[in-house]
Amino acid sequence: MSRKISKKEQPPQQLPAPNDRFSELVASLKTDLEHFISTQPVFQMKEVYSHFEAVDKKLRTLYYELVTELVEERKVIRNTDGRYRWLTEEPAAAGEKRTDGLTGRVDHVNRNFAYVVIEGREKDILVDTDDLKGATDGDTVRVQLYNQERNGHPQGRVREILERSRKQLVGTLENGGRHALVKPDNRKIYDPIEVTPADLNGAVYGDKVIVTITTWPTRTRPALGEVARVLGKSGEHNTEMHAILAEFELPVTFPEAVEQEAAGIPSKLTSADRSGRRDFRKVTTFTIDPVDAKDFDDALSVQYLANGNLEIGVHIADVSHYVVPGSALDQEAYRRGTSVYLVDRTVPMLPEKLSNNLCSLRPDEDRPAFSAVFEMTPEGKLLGEWFGRTLIHSDRRFTYEEAQEILESGVGEFQKELTTFNGLALLLRKERFRNGAVNFDTIEVKFQLDEAGKPLGIYQRQRKEAHKLVEEFMLLANKRVAEYVHGLSRKKADPNTMVYRIHDSPDPDKLETFATFVARLGYKLDTANEKKIAKSFNTMLEKAEGTAEQNLLETLAVRTMAKARYSTEDTGHFGLAFRRYTHFTSPIRRYPDLVAHRLLQHYLDKGTSVEKEHLEKDCKHCSDRERLASDAERASVKYKQVEYMALQDPSRVYEGVISGVTEFGIFVEITEMASEGLVRMNDLKDDYYELDKENYRLVGERTKRIFTFGDRLSVKVKETNLARRSIDFILADSSAGEAIRKSGGRRQKQVTSGKVKRVYTAKRRR
Repeated sequence: MSRKISKKEQPPQQLPAPNDRFSELVASLKTDLEHFISTQPVFQMKEVYSHFEAVDKKLRTLYYELVTELVEERKVIRNTDGRYRWLTEEPAAAGEKRTDGLTGRVDHVNRNFAYVVIEGREKDILVDTDDLKGATDGDTVRVQLYNQERNGHPQGRVREILERSRKQLVGTLENGGRHALVKPDNRKIYDPIEVTPADLNGAVYGDKVIVTITTWPTRTRPALGEVARVLGKSGEHNTEMHAILAEFELPVTFPEAVEQEAAGIPSKLTSADRSGRRDFRKVTTFTIDPVDAKDFDDALSVQYLANGNLEIGVHIADVSHYVVPGSALDQEAYRRGTSVYLVDRTVPMLPEKLSNNLCSLRPDEDRPAFSAVFEMTPEGKLLGEWFGRTLIHSDRRFTYEEAQEILESGVGEFQKELTTFNGLALLLRKERFRNGAVNFDTIEVKFQLDEAGKPLGIYQRQRKEAHKLVEEFMLLANKRVAEYVHGLSRKKADPNTMVYRIHDSPDPDKLETFATFVARLGYKLDTANEKKIAKSFNTMLEKAEGTAEQNLLETLAVRTMAKARYSTEDTGHFGLAFRRYTHFTSPIRRYPDLVAHRLLQHYLDKGTSVEKEHLEKDCKHCSDRERLASDAERASVKYKQVEYMALQDPSRVYEGVISGVTEFGIFVEITEMASEGLVRMNDLKDDYYELDKENYRLVGERTKRIFTFGDRLSVKVKETNLARRSIDFILADSSAGEAIRKSGGRRQKQVTSGKVKRVYTAKRRR
């Protein structure tokens, strides 16, 4: 919003209508004015008055209006502090032509300013909210730079909005007086949307709604909209889950044509369905999945061969048998890209008849599969492999807990087979780490919900041997399929086009920042080369296991890494240390896996390499859909974490770890529940704290008390905000300022009389 202009800054009076001579004079003055202020990065009106010796009241009014004209012409911009600045184009690089601005995406991180993120550019462009020209978070814009930096970022302003990221928003309907207001759920949309009574579509105050933007906001006028759909009463469980799906533009129901197409598929296998498949129905086969799983898209089989080796089968639901290219099912699966897993529900990529029935490898039923079959020695050495369509019959459906109990006790159904798989998995895992894989084992937060969806409990799911057993064989299948397709290429210089899952090496700057940070916590990272990076990451995470900062380090380590994505370029997977890797093992819930099945069969049938350009677009689409699904899943977890904390005794004290420090406060993660909240700077009442950005800490001006990454604190919940999915903490100590510095043996720093004093605390418990 524009800053309110005080009376002192307002023009004293309006000037009389100009005549021709006066116009010539004004034009001359304006030219002189432009020449003067073009030399001033930042200026105030009093400097203009002083330079032109404008003592007369009417002359000052004239110069004020001329500056206002330049603002309207977007040659000059007005800061929120009342000062002005002259806009310039970014200097052209050597050999380049001057461009009319740069194109990027708005990341509106703060009510007062945003960043424009430009692909390939090292530093994002900082843009004040007043200079966004009505652009909102996620919009694609053309931005112009001017010759000024702030907080280490070049500054600019939006010249043109090229593409809106969304036409609808989710929010809560509130009373705004003459008009109703929809307050957006999206934390990066800061201003409400006005809705007239005629456009409420039956919504009442307190409803969660989807609003369609009819008029976009400007610097001086809010956005206008109309209610497109009422989701329900704000705060109710189902309403909030549907709101999260709508916020991330994720579908809830299938189009009628898709449901009809699924309904038309025969429920029983025909002779044609069985034809041409390798029969594995008499081979010991079972699935291992979460207790609440409904779709079983992978199964394992084992045969003990006469030569002492093992034939291991990784059997994947043959979704491509039912979902053919171009069909209504295929188009909808592509549009969705992935299944979505919220805290209480799954929004599947395929209709239930396929995902939970025909394509689900249910026990005691014949099912078509696409399989990767390996001959291995008992020592885990791969001797041979076969890929193709099969017919399987699962003998048993295990939950992870059931399989784990048999592994631990040595007693139960298929104990020998489970033990065999686990022994091979340990060997495969050891080999991966020897080759440079990174051991990321992040925490998964789960909830115990009542019938109404209210959280009764929150816990962290531990990944044990049974989970890792399945994971290793899925990784093996994914890796070998990628290598096999590449090996089938007719021309080695022009290999077969394939959908790969790639993971780039960490950005060197991010890596150095992270290495500097962990060094302050007593850990060391060797960034000399990729193998040393992976090895030192694993050493650090192993050393941190069981400590208060474990989850913090794992989370920050993941953020340091590049994001995995889909691509037709086989650049490898850094985190897994695989030269080539694809996604083949979950076609029920991931569209790229379905494409991988089709491509593998195409090449098995001696097909030539497919066109790459179109497939690359599909890869980008699926990567984008995966990101949206992940964001929605995190939002549902965060909502339930906040709701759970809101239901607890307000006097309860929690042990937490500082997970971030900013100029507005301290982020603290509750270790027990992996729930993050903020201790605001205003609630640190014992001193005035300043951010020491280079050392990741807040330092008290008078007391020299320090709050830094990894410090343990005792906190209480001050406030929860379900609409914003946020928690505010206060320090539990009654003085509201004394941190409980349980550092577990790490060396702490306290500032005394401007010097750094080193303090040692008790040794860490293992």
